[in-house]
Amino acid sequence: MEKRRVVITGMGSVNPLGHNVAETWQAVKNGVCGIAPITQYDSSKQKVHLAAEVKDWDPTSVLDKKEVRHMARYSQLAMASAKEAVADSGLDLEAIDRTRCGVIVSSGVGGIGITESEQMRCSEKGFDRASPFYIPSTIANMGAGLIAIAFGFQGMCTCPVTACAGGSNAVGDAFRHIRDGYAEVMLCGGAEAAVTPLSIGGFTSMRALHVGDDPNRASIPFDAERSGFVMGEGAGILVLEEYEHAKARGAKVYAEVVGYGATCDAYHMTAPAPNGEGGARAMAQALADGGVAPEQVGYINAHGTSTPLNDSGETAAIKTVFGEHAYKLAVSSTKSMTGHMLGAAGAVEAIFSALTLHDGYLPATIHYQVPDPACDLDYVPNEGRAVQVEYVLSNSLGFGGHNACVLLKKWEG
Repeated sequence: MEKRRVVITGMGSVNPLGHNVAETWQAVKNGVCGIAPITQYDSSKQKVHLAAEVKDWDPTSVLDKKEVRHMARYSQLAMASAKEAVADSGLDLEAIDRTRCGVIVSSGVGGIGITESEQMRCSEKGFDRASPFYIPSTIANMGAGLIAIAFGFQGMCTCPVTACAGGSNAVGDAFRHIRDGYAEVMLCGGAEAAVTPLSIGGFTSMRALHVGDDPNRASIPFDAERSGFVMGEGAGILVLEEYEHAKARGAKVYAEVVGYGATCDAYHMTAPAPNGEGGARAMAQALADGGVAPEQVGYINAHGTSTPLNDSGETAAIKTVFGEHAYKLAVSSTKSMTGHMLGAAGAVEAIFSALTLHDGYLPATIHYQVPDPACDLDYVPNEGRAVQVEYVLSNSLGFGGHNACVLLKKWEG
């Protein structure tokens, strides 16, 4: 079967930097840090006091008030982002075959905040008094399900749950689904809302989170003083569309998706394989899938979590795949601005990658100060750059050894 071309025609996001894509991208260009003291609960009795929260956002400003009452926060973020993405795409929902349209939206932990509050309430009142909306609102696939219901998309609807790689898996899986002829349109991405006492406590006890109180030295990918990631929340949704379908309706195109790699370390529950071996294979797969030579890639939106093992391992993986070209590449981590949004991270970073190509702008790794000999590439420190590149690779590497890489190409029209 001939492989069909797949393009990005719409994007939407609510995240720590903004309530829509335009606001967010301007914040990225301005090098804004979305990290601040936690406001969603009293963190004074815990070690971690910082997070990258979605700020001053009222879901009822974009969603129906009655529906919002029965939706977990991650689903609210997903739905708002999906509405923006569909509007941005210009799709005429009445004119398309919605049995050929699907949804793939990831979430790592779904409605964990509701689980925490219901557990506490039911411990006092009895577990048979649990809310009838508890299960349907908290399961990780409900964000995808609600989006499909809202837009009447009756094709494949699913939710990859692959921790920090989930958003990229969603985009990559949607790309393949269209390319291989199963759909014309896919809404894809990820959503997460895990700034909760239990989530923060769990990651803290793993020693995965930064425990300091200075937002400017909290999420510092590739810096020698990095000491853990900062929890973020948000959602990113993209409209992927088969090229001829998009062309026929005169759609604008942000970028083309040309390759996807997905591997597993099969090594450890949380630690990456030595030298980022699994991530290297995923990057190599994405390049091979797109028929692209390593030297053609100009920028990598790195996973770059600000943990000691991830950043050195990802750097080693990039060197494995790109050889000497690794030192000519720009590699930055936008998690320095957004924190780590878990299942939403890869989706929001796919949006950043598409805009990098569309606008000719490389995002910075902000707050970079102290070089690390194990991390010696060009991390676009502190200041973004106006540079045109032809190909961008977006990396996501998750607990459980899940690795996903999406390769995007600049749209020439």
